[in-house]
Amino acid sequence: MRILTVALVAAMTFGGAARASQSATDRAAIEAIESRLLASAPGSVAATLNGRMAVLKVPGVSIAFIENGRVKWVRAYGVSDMTERRPVVPGTLFQAASMSKMVAAAGALRLVEQGRLDLDEDVNLSLKTWQVPPSLFTATEKVTLRRLLSHTAGLTVSGFPGYVAGKPVPTTVQVLNGAVPANTPVVQSFEVPGGALAYSGGGYTVAQLAVVEAGGKAYPELLESLVLRPAGMTRSTFAQPLPERMTPQAASGHDRNGKIIPGHRNVYPEYAAASLWTTPSDYGRFLIGLQNAYAGRQPAFLRQSSVRTMATPVSAGYGLGADIKRRGGRPAIGHGGSNAGFQCVSFAFLDGSRQGVVVMTNSDGGGVLASEVIQVLADTYGWGAIEVVAEPFRRAPYIAVPPK
Repeated sequence: MRILTVALVAAMTFGGAARASQSATDRAAIEAIESRLLASAPGSVAATLNGRMAVLKVPGVSIAFIENGRVKWVRAYGVSDMTERRPVVPGTLFQAASMSKMVAAAGALRLVEQGRLDLDEDVNLSLKTWQVPPSLFTATEKVTLRRLLSHTAGLTVSGFPGYVAGKPVPTTVQVLNGAVPANTPVVQSFEVPGGALAYSGGGYTVAQLAVVEAGGKAYPELLESLVLRPAGMTRSTFAQPLPERMTPQAASGHDRNGKIIPGHRNVYPEYAAASLWTTPSDYGRFLIGLQNAYAGRQPAFLRQSSVRTMATPVSAGYGLGADIKRRGGRPAIGHGGSNAGFQCVSFAFLDGSRQGVVVMTNSDGGGVLASEVIQVLADTYGWGAIEVVAEPFRRAPYIAVPPK
């Protein structure tokens, strides 16, 4: 029972005001998470959160639930580091992994609002230090920011493994060129832009360069001013490696066997695709900002038209930086994430009571647990079933095949 006991002590540190605002349904949801998780395998029986964490070898998990424009309740369980046994608390930092993409898309859209970027212009017309390599694929259709953010630009490299702490880290241009010390190949076209979704972290790194060149500052600094600060994300950063002053609050990543990964946490210079450090509560505030803008409410850090563009599916149920789903007939926005040693999931309705949840873990087995937590919440709050997207979800290849 040690993991769950530590969890409850950690959760209590969040304060009495949040507990006092909980409804009977909220309390039932929390109790269901802690005692009646249902594994996704056929024939599984309900289990405690403690039991599922042990089976999946997930040392720590942190959860924030949002409703009606505020973070309504938060719970933190387990430990942030299996060696040091530091408890996870609501302020523990986790790598958001690909959940970074939704924040990155919001930052790019802010520059579009300011007239410093164009969603539909050929990016090579504005890129200065690197260009999308010429190809027969781009002879007619071009790589644009809208296509980069919706994974329809037809570019290679689906994701990034990161770099062990203390090892050489490439610049953005080295990542794009696949040049030493980059550990992924060159980002280039493998199909005509504007087609079906092919998930590409490489494409997000091109968007990252466009944002930096348009904004005139380093990416972490730009996103701090464009999104993090306006959204009230006071405990979040895109800085890589994590600043030393913040490491005492950061979780260590763990593999599927519950072992701490080398260096405790990988470094991701692919900022837009994978580098955000945050807490579930901070990411919940970001989602609230999107919900507010979508509905024309304040405070919001984007225009209503920008968020509605972001929340309009382009291909395979994906908009600009976000998975767009309908659950119980209602529109919702979200994203998952998987870095070395960290997995997480976010989900939020855009209408009604604007409920949503962010689940973050410090384990390669955490994605399964996060999905189980969200399913329990869906059952308790009556969210209804997810409408299935008919289009296939593809990942971009790492190496392009020349056109015939």
